[in-house]
Amino acid sequence: MAQRELKRELENRHVQLIAIGGTIGTGLFLGSGKAIQLAGPSIIFAYLIVGIAIFFVMRALGELLLSKAGYQSFTDIAEDYLGPRAAFVTGWTYWFCWIMTAMADIIAVGIYVQYWFDIPQWIPEVLCLIILLGLNLLTVKNFGELEFWFALIKVVTILALIAIGVILVVIGFKTDAGMVTVKNIWGHGGMFPNGISGFLLSFQMVVFAFVGVELVGVSAAETSDPQKNIPSAINKIPLRILFFYVGAIIALLCINPWTELSPAESPFVKTFALVGIPIAAGIINFVVLTSAASACNSGMFSTSRILYNLGKNDQAPSGFAKLNKNHVPKNGLLISTLVLSAGALLSKLIPEQAFGIVTTISAICFIWVWGVVLICHIKYKKTQPQLHEKSKFKAPFTPFINYVVLALFAIILIIMLFAEETRPALLLTPLWFILLFVLYSSNRRKKAK
Repeated sequence: MAQRELKRELENRHVQLIAIGGTIGTGLFLGSGKAIQLAGPSIIFAYLIVGIAIFFVMRALGELLLSKAGYQSFTDIAEDYLGPRAAFVTGWTYWFCWIMTAMADIIAVGIYVQYWFDIPQWIPEVLCLIILLGLNLLTVKNFGELEFWFALIKVVTILALIAIGVILVVIGFKTDAGMVTVKNIWGHGGMFPNGISGFLLSFQMVVFAFVGVELVGVSAAETSDPQKNIPSAINKIPLRILFFYVGAIIALLCINPWTELSPAESPFVKTFALVGIPIAAGIINFVVLTSAASACNSGMFSTSRILYNLGKNDQAPSGFAKLNKNHVPKNGLLISTLVLSAGALLSKLIPEQAFGIVTTISAICFIWVWGVVLICHIKYKKTQPQLHEKSKFKAPFTPFINYVVLALFAIILIIMLFAEETRPALLLTPLWFILLFVLYSSNRRKKAK
């Protein structure tokens, strides 16, 4: 019987929207309120800086993925350039990244549904997980279709916000917070009202806002034409960052002085309500609900594929490498969903701290994964100069830019150490890496016997 392989059923429109969906999520719709309160208008610069850094990470990842037809994930790349230990740690860490991110999103689903229905929070969470699991078990194309429509909802919302912002600025519309004007951006304490410290402290949530952008790389194994689709999706990232992040934040700050935004609520809900749209709260609640479901859907997809590759590479139980008749890694999906449901239940016990802790751990682990990509690219260029020269999708300014971005990531981690909200998670996260190194060494000893 022939070995089943992952199907390449994702079309270009799926990959493009997966890339958009990966860059627009809970971090922007919910986390931006907290980030704005920390940094004020200078949050615009924070999004630009991190966004540019992520673009160079993605260019490095794109060149690596297209350098060898057999690459299907970060673990394959890390295995070749950093060895099996790094592949083991990176693979499981990426799985953990998405588990932590999806935990926050599935809890958010339960909270958002309570806006309409007075039911226990765990019921919509479980129902959402069951629905997403069922759809993902069928075919990978279902995942692509789900993300396509989820991403469209996000895009339409941000387009509407930016269009409304432009119109209100032109007509000089007045709200309860004052006149809508571009001067609202810098007119309440300047661009750095909380100083450089506030600006720097916002980077954790800004990094979290970008988690998932690399999903276009994880989905590489299942694209119908990766040589064309991956470069196309990655090269559009700068435009998306400028438009969807910077554009949305500028529109928010023109309508709302940053001092009027609360870190406890979505600035998008606040803005649509402020401009007098009667059903604004319900509309935006639906948008953030679909955004959370979208992020959870992406988490289930990526974690199942990571477990599949770990099992295939003998870095996890071999059962994870088995595919069902629809060429979907069923066991990986089931395990990830089970962990997600348990994590959501645990997170509900500390609702006020859960989001901050989970997003900080997620950001730290994603920085690890992105850092591994940059280091692998440095080694790739050094050890495979011929492949690099022949590449049709060369990463620019390497290896210099790789070191610059790695330094930026190190600075962000140091900043987290000085913030009370992020320090506990930063100090706890190394335990995860220690556990993985211990497990890897233990497995090696068992195999040696």
